[in-house]
Amino acid sequence: MTDRLLEIGNSHRAARYRLAEARSSGSWDTPQCAEPLIHRIHAYPAKFPAFLTTKALAYARSSGVKVERVADVFCGCGTVAHEAAREGLEFWGCDINPVATLIAKVKSSDYDPKRLRLYAQRILTNFSSVDDRVKLSDDASRRLHYWYENRQFSDLARLLNAINQTVPERSKYREAFHCIFSAILKTTSRWKQRSTKPARDCSKRCSDVLPAFERQCNLMVTAWTEARPTGAHASHIHNANVMSVRPPAKPVDLIISSPPYVTSYEYADLHQLSSLWLGFASDYRSLRKGSIGSTQHDLNFGREFSKLNEVGMQVVFSLYDKNHSAARSIANYYLDMQHVAKRCYDFLRDEGIAFFVIGNTEYGGIHVDNASHLAEALFDAGFTRVRAAKRRISNKAHTPFRHGNGRFSSVQSQKEIYAEEFILVAHR
Repeated sequence: MTDRLLEIGNSHRAARYRLAEARSSGSWDTPQCAEPLIHRIHAYPAKFPAFLTTKALAYARSSGVKVERVADVFCGCGTVAHEAAREGLEFWGCDINPVATLIAKVKSSDYDPKRLRLYAQRILTNFSSVDDRVKLSDDASRRLHYWYENRQFSDLARLLNAINQTVPERSKYREAFHCIFSAILKTTSRWKQRSTKPARDCSKRCSDVLPAFERQCNLMVTAWTEARPTGAHASHIHNANVMSVRPPAKPVDLIISSPPYVTSYEYADLHQLSSLWLGFASDYRSLRKGSIGSTQHDLNFGREFSKLNEVGMQVVFSLYDKNHSAARSIANYYLDMQHVAKRCYDFLRDEGIAFFVIGNTEYGGIHVDNASHLAEALFDAGFTRVRAAKRRISNKAHTPFRHGNGRFSSVQSQKEIYAEEFILVAHR
């Protein structure tokens, strides 16, 4: 595995030659076995492939690193968190999205399938005796009514009340059932099927709430029947921004993470139904603040531009005359990622390793080289060795275009996407 990685050498090489020579051997492309069912308990955009965690652990161990503590600074829905738990490793993670950290906490915990089933039966029994009044702000209620038919809204409100009445507030099982509740919110709404952007489909036949809940409970029970965490482990997951979160109590041995794409998914928008129903925000737009990769940043371009590294300056300068707004957004993303590289260096112990999966993009005909930018940033942060490889993204290789509604397609359109991404391995 290690001999298939490109040695970048130094930050100057990353900036001048980029990562064009990085090889794609196929070893990072596809898993050798099926992904555990637990990773399908809740839909999540651009989900991290679970098998890459196994490969990153194997790489670290083959490099002489004894791995006891693993971190993910963009932990998302907890793929790395669960895989660490399966290995009996301590995990530390953070994500600015409260819906993501809810799922991650559930996936990194340990649940008794029999107790999950018993709680599900009690919730269904209590459903008929609770009312449909929920503690929502007027703004949240109006926004949610936009997405739901009256019957679905009323049934969801009663279901949430039944969950909260049945499962003790301090019990980890309440988080599990909030996760189940969150997972059915789009299928029971007018949210357009498989859309990667908020879009309402008034012709959609919305799923009935109780059957959807029962199916999701059965999925959760089956997933935890299959899951087999090995040994005791501790998971510390924080709903926080990596750039300001308090560091792990002890330095970690290995970071495994996948940064968000620049000008890509607005996770706050995509998870607005869950955020509003579960009380994470009365206005989901407030959750955009501080998100890396968000288009909502306010950047003093003239003052901050000089802080960009060489790759960042090249990309932003190339785009500035074509699209000032996009150039500013990308500049802010790159500045954030330079800070992230420094924080990762600080989180790691001596001789620890950071493992990143990152993709490039295109904007207005300009190649936005996120991978080379991050490679240069890692050197600048203090990492002594950075290596790279390419991996093919199997689903995108056959659907290399994205239409206006955000869906992937094999039919040529105006927006072509990249069917590959990069593995970056940085040694402290």
